[in-house]
Amino acid sequence: MESDIKARNGAAEDRGESVSSMEPMRFAAGSDRRELLSESAFLLGTVSTGFKNSLPAGVVSALSELVRTMNCYYSNLIEGHNTHPVDIERALHGDYSDDKKARDLQQEALAHVAVQRWIDEGGLDGRVMTAEGICEIHRRFYELLPEELCWVEDPGSGEQYRVEPGALRTRDVRVGKHVAISSGAVPRFLGRFEEAYGNLGNHEAIVSAAVAHHRLLWIHPFMDGNGRVVRLFSYAMLRQSMDTGGLWSVARGLARQNERYKAHLMACDQPRQGVTDGRGARSERAMAEFSAFFLESCIDQVRFMEELVQPGRLRERIRLWVEEEIRMDVLPQHAGNVLDAILYRGELPRAEVPGIVGKGDRQARRIVSALQEAGVVTSASTRAPLKIAFPARLAERWMPGLFPAK
Repeated sequence: MESDIKARNGAAEDRGESVSSMEPMRFAAGSDRRELLSESAFLLGTVSTGFKNSLPAGVVSALSELVRTMNCYYSNLIEGHNTHPVDIERALHGDYSDDKKARDLQQEALAHVAVQRWIDEGGLDGRVMTAEGICEIHRRFYELLPEELCWVEDPGSGEQYRVEPGALRTRDVRVGKHVAISSGAVPRFLGRFEEAYGNLGNHEAIVSAAVAHHRLLWIHPFMDGNGRVVRLFSYAMLRQSMDTGGLWSVARGLARQNERYKAHLMACDQPRQGVTDGRGARSERAMAEFSAFFLESCIDQVRFMEELVQPGRLRERIRLWVEEEIRMDVLPQHAGNVLDAILYRGELPRAEVPGIVGKGDRQARRIVSALQEAGVVTSASTRAPLKIAFPARLAERWMPGLFPAK
């Protein structure tokens, strides 16, 4: 019962910790460590913008749909939840596993995808750095989870507590060696967090992205789900600072170097190591090392995606797939002409299909229908232009290395 849950969770206690205990929140203007990070932030903004501008708008929107599923996969993988993008895609179409545990994880993935879609559609614009916005990420995520995934167990007592969507924790927590601030202090620390990061320019936000990522995890505002919420927050922060188009994901870079990622987070938990370690309670050296790792991971992911969808190489991989489908009589002849035209232009008016395939209207409609049935072409209506789609089940063929083969 709701009353039992509230009684069990109890009242949050504030032990009066100083918000200065999570300083430094940013790199000072004269910091020796700032210059290289500023260069990396500038490079990241440049390559991300260049990548997005190199693609037709229709390809950007289609690719972002696949990246949304990929981001969900890697972020959950960091938490030890392995739901393959193909299984996520199946769940998006209502096809769930018969195994309850696998089905619950599919629903968890759908919740993550839904929240990122909400971010991509501007739902968090102007509120990314606010406590209210961070709580809304958590609320939207947990409201969509199955009941079994809304409970967390106290490792000491074995007692279970329900995680309320969007509610700040009311109990003390320990994550590895890190004992988080008292639960009652969380609102004060989130207030300082918002003050430190709420009004940054785009470049400064990129420079500070890794520190904000760690400090939010260090506060540990929720009973559970902090890792997913913080990575969604970082996704939103970078999206707002660079207009990434949703074409790449830092979560993939972090998951592929999971041990280094977690080692950096633990190092950032440590207190300042002497007078040469900057100013403030926490280690500036560790903060700079994590920031360099974080920005390098972002740059690596942009370049990986850019290489993966180079027009000539992507077209060649798709052409080979189409030829195989035609030989197996799954797709009709000339289907590749339609896909090639859509890739080049971003979208294709239906009226132009007969001319592209050199056939009459009836045969052109048959080709379009076959491509739609294969899930590689979409359209908002029967009259709307045709656009490309990137199904997760074809990622191994079309974009190898994006995620492990199913």
